[in-house]
Amino acid sequence: MSGTLGHSLVPQALCHPYVSESKDHLGISRNLSCGVSLASKADQVLCNKGKPLLSTKFLDKGLTVTKVKLSWRTRRAAVTMVPRAVLATDPSSELAGKFNLDGHAELEVAVSASAPISVLQIHIQITNSSGSAILHWGLICEGKNKWMLPSRHPDGTQVYKNRALRTPFVKAGPNSFLKLEIDDPDVQALEFLILDETQNKWFKNNGQNFRIQLPRRDNMKQNVSLNVTPPVLLPEDLVQIHAYLRWERKGKQQYTPEQEKEEYEAARAELLQEIARGVSVEELRAKLTKKTSEAKEPDTPEQKIPNELVQVQAYIRWEKAGKPNYSQEKQLMEFEEARKELQLELDKGISLEELRKKIMKGNIQSKVSKQLEKKNYFTIERIQRKKRDIMQLINKYTPDDAKKRISYTSRTPTILESFAKSKEEQDGDHIVYKKSFKLDNKELLVLVTKPSGKMKVYIATDSDGPLVLHWALSKAAGEWMLPPSSTLPPGSVLLDISCETPFVKSSLPDLFYQAVEIQIDGDDFVGMPFVLVSDGNWIKDCDSDFYIDFSNESMKTKKEAGDGRGTAKDLLEKIAEMESDAERSLMHRFNIAADLMEWAGDFGELGLAGILVWMRFMATRQLKWNKNYNVKPREISKAQDRLTNLLQNKYKTHPQYREILRMIMSTVGRGGEGDVGQRIRDEILVIQRNNDCKGGMMEEWHQKLHNNTSPDDIVICQALIDYVKSDFDVNVYWNTLNSNGITRERLLSYDRAIHSEPSFRPDQKEGLLRDLGNYMRTLKAVHSGADLESSIATCMGYKAEGQGFMVGVQINPIIGLPSGFPELLQFILEHLEDKNVEPLLEGLLEARVELRPLLSSSHDRLKDLLFLDLALDSTVRTAIERGYEELNNAKPEKIMYFITLVLENLALSSDDNEDLIYCLKGWNHALEMSRSKNEEWALYAKSFLDRTRLALSSKAEHYQHILQPSAEYLGSLFSVDKWAVNIFTEEIIRAGSAASLSTLLNRLDPVLRKVAHLGSWQVISPVEVAGYIVVVDELLAVQNISYNRPTIVVAKSVKGEEEIPDGTVAVLTPDMPDVLSHVSVRARNSKVCFATCFDPNILSDLKQNEGKLFHLRPTSADVVYSEINESELPGGSSQSLKEDQSSVSVTLVRKQFNGRYAISAEEFTSDMVGAKSRNISYLRGKVPSWVGIPTSVALPFGVFEKVLSDDSNKQEFKDSLDHILQLTECWDQLQNQKLSSLPVKSESSVHAEQVE
Repeated sequence: MSGTLGHSLVPQALCHPYVSESKDHLGISRNLSCGVSLASKADQVLCNKGKPLLSTKFLDKGLTVTKVKLSWRTRRAAVTMVPRAVLATDPSSELAGKFNLDGHAELEVAVSASAPISVLQIHIQITNSSGSAILHWGLICEGKNKWMLPSRHPDGTQVYKNRALRTPFVKAGPNSFLKLEIDDPDVQALEFLILDETQNKWFKNNGQNFRIQLPRRDNMKQNVSLNVTPPVLLPEDLVQIHAYLRWERKGKQQYTPEQEKEEYEAARAELLQEIARGVSVEELRAKLTKKTSEAKEPDTPEQKIPNELVQVQAYIRWEKAGKPNYSQEKQLMEFEEARKELQLELDKGISLEELRKKIMKGNIQSKVSKQLEKKNYFTIERIQRKKRDIMQLINKYTPDDAKKRISYTSRTPTILESFAKSKEEQDGDHIVYKKSFKLDNKELLVLVTKPSGKMKVYIATDSDGPLVLHWALSKAAGEWMLPPSSTLPPGSVLLDISCETPFVKSSLPDLFYQAVEIQIDGDDFVGMPFVLVSDGNWIKDCDSDFYIDFSNESMKTKKEAGDGRGTAKDLLEKIAEMESDAERSLMHRFNIAADLMEWAGDFGELGLAGILVWMRFMATRQLKWNKNYNVKPREISKAQDRLTNLLQNKYKTHPQYREILRMIMSTVGRGGEGDVGQRIRDEILVIQRNNDCKGGMMEEWHQKLHNNTSPDDIVICQALIDYVKSDFDVNVYWNTLNSNGITRERLLSYDRAIHSEPSFRPDQKEGLLRDLGNYMRTLKAVHSGADLESSIATCMGYKAEGQGFMVGVQINPIIGLPSGFPELLQFILEHLEDKNVEPLLEGLLEARVELRPLLSSSHDRLKDLLFLDLALDSTVRTAIERGYEELNNAKPEKIMYFITLVLENLALSSDDNEDLIYCLKGWNHALEMSRSKNEEWALYAKSFLDRTRLALSSKAEHYQHILQPSAEYLGSLFSVDKWAVNIFTEEIIRAGSAASLSTLLNRLDPVLRKVAHLGSWQVISPVEVAGYIVVVDELLAVQNISYNRPTIVVAKSVKGEEEIPDGTVAVLTPDMPDVLSHVSVRARNSKVCFATCFDPNILSDLKQNEGKLFHLRPTSADVVYSEINESELPGGSSQSLKEDQSSVSVTLVRKQFNGRYAISAEEFTSDMVGAKSRNISYLRGKVPSWVGIPTSVALPFGVFEKVLSDDSNKQEFKDSLDHILQLTECWDQLQNQKLSSLPVKSESSVHAEQVE
């Protein structure tokens, strides 16, 4: 809005709209408030008193209100006619009609004529209605019984299946109203039903349609209601005044447009009731204008409140409300409310100066000034998105070649790997313990085997210096006991409680190693402690003794991990071996990860998946971050910097892996050379010195920060900030920690434990908030790659001055950013906390699209741009989740628009996004169809909703295939909690936009189904059945069960490849298997009812009736179900029904091999292939040319048997018969159990399709 607002208190554009109507109005206004507040309407009526709602001048900066005097007489002269509401005083006349609906609601109908005489008005009122009533109606013409649909009907009317009209009632207080106008002289009667949408309940007239016989037009007199006393006029201005008084009595609430409309009509209904009791219009006017005059008399303020304080208070109110987008009228109301709040404070005795100090805190005044300078006070501006061809956003890469994925097998093993492999083969792979340790730049291998009951310990290293093993044995963990002499290798020397054995040097061509071999008889010992001695120096494991555990638990875990199929197994095992070194500190972990990156790249996508799983386990605190090792913050940030630089380079050279590389980077953090990490160590000292907090919890945290900083420090810093902001409520401190996964036990587990709770003085508050806020930026700059503010600061450049011993930091701005990009980022920062998230989402997406060309280049600051893009991506997700409430009552168009935004965000983060982009294109077109009122928009949108779901399913399956096997294998090697492994892939998906998109689709689906008249069911096999309900998670889990009575299976998951269990008469599921899937074809062929239900309430109702007998009657688009008794079954019992349903026998005829092993679609016949294959062939020539038919080839009947009978397959054929015999023998014992537990080879099973 402009800096100077010339604003008439009662602008004509905001006046209540008037239309010409008949004087015999029953009480329904066709034109309601049109967005004007109730207060505004009453002021317009009373403005002739010369007392405006607001003061004439609010702002020093030029925001003025022009006082306008407008009398009622003058205002009325400007309008052609004034609407009138009337009360039909005898609505129960026989001709009009009066009906009882459900005991407490009544239906009243009155008929009258208006000018011209040919127009009939039908007034319909429901008393005590629910508020969601719909009139389902049509007209009866002379000589016809079929409903005629008139072209003249009320606004909001919809045509239902070209057979009826549906018009919603207007809610007014406890009642609902509707007016119809009939201008066709041939119409004899109105027929209708009432539908209550909330209860899905129909109201009829004793089982029949309501029918109102209409009078002949030539027998009517103008403006006379039939059998109705002439109406009483109710001026509209009285309705406005009464609505305002109701609004005042209710505390001047902020109404939505729908609530305002209801309030307005409720005021009308109350006045009509007064008139019905005999109160005249003149008496009502006198009564109402007196009350309003008293209500509007303003209190005289004792002190004049400066306008700049009103501005600040109004700004504070606006911020608390979530920075909504206010209209000009609403802005003025907000200023008045702010003034009233300040006046209340003054009335309590506070001085004006004290009031000024109270609200002028921090930088509030500069915020207000800045907002005024932008000339958009109380208005959320929106960025203008550039027009682009979305097809340019497509990424498409060729999948990894399978041969390339396994190329790592040719890698030459190290000398210690060859040593270990030879010993494992020598001892029959009876491995008890195996682990590698780092010795500077060399390696130490420990291998324990147990062949023939004898324990063998091998300790080898590729270090070439003289080495001695100082060792003992333990009967209790950690104990040092003198080994028996029988266990001593040659050259050993016994000491008091230990033994020393020199390493024996050995070599292979060009390779050197030295080793010790110890053999231990019996099972008396549980472990072996040792250290190494080299030239008089003791070599330990992180300042502790090395210890070998003989309990076999570690190798048991590895066996439970499975064979590692579908993973980069060698890489994962190497990661597991290095974990004992990696857990020493984050510096060690990041350096080890950097060392393994090149090798991981040799495995392709599976190798990077292994790195991601490892880093994700670390980020979610499933692995240790620190163990007995002190490390400087700058050393951690340097190690991070090294790893992220390698990831950045891989991102440049391998575009097909960019999605997974982005995920790895999000778990690591940005890092930085030297001063960035050092500042963590220095700045905490400055905070302690400046704020006099050198002891207690702050000193303990200081020690932790100096010795091993970690991402936990961001949470601790935020907890301290929240604690100080809450006026030192320690419960707030713990709530912040606990909600972010940091417990008291975790604080105590640090090498430098934090024992104390924070304790500060009130005078420290301001300094601590300032300094901790600055320190948070320093912590996030190192540990949080996806933090938006720190990412933007890094890209825009910043300078942090040094102070005393504290180093300074200067980050230069990135060169080559798109034009206007800094302003776009500033817009995003200013609107991060807005309640209305739509402008923020548009800004975030525009920024991501602008960044995209730079991310595909070899920019020298690519890493910083990537972290900015990750932060923008993450903020889209959090903003969408915050905006769910905004969508609760939103129209379908808004939900669809949000879907396009989230879908675009997901496409920008995906490697292979072609299908997502086509979905986005479809949604954009659906939006255009909806806005242009195209009748097919809902069907079109539903088709792309289904396609988007398929794209999401495909993406989820890809993640499951690539990530979950690695998570399970590495999780087992690490002994990670089972729950964390099970939900690993699910949590990866939830961390992105896919989960938000799925939620939005689920919100929109029932709306589209309703608008498109699709119903709640998709019936695949329509068979009327009766059976007992059984609820299962998966149809696959019960496919081999045989039910002994007719059963309706309600299955949460149906994939499409399952068999239908014997005894099943119906399968109901929320899943959507393809109509040509195996289970769909089986259902139709076996006459089993099969349907998908899209309504969770219906499914919940069916599940709650598990075990009960139900009858199902499918229609083309619905399934009618009801509970029945056994006596209602055909034949009178479940047993007879089972016999009836199984009475039809099926004879299988063996098909003969015709000599062809494969045939094309043109050769498909019933003698060659099954029905599914023939259906594809049948479609040729039956569908339009633009519908593509898949190219099809089939193996004809008999091929399977022919191949099995070949001499080369005799053994396989015999094995198959043996397994079939085994199944037959077990069948009677396992009829009601899963057969999947039997050890039957899948390749031996006979394909039933071949004997159709």
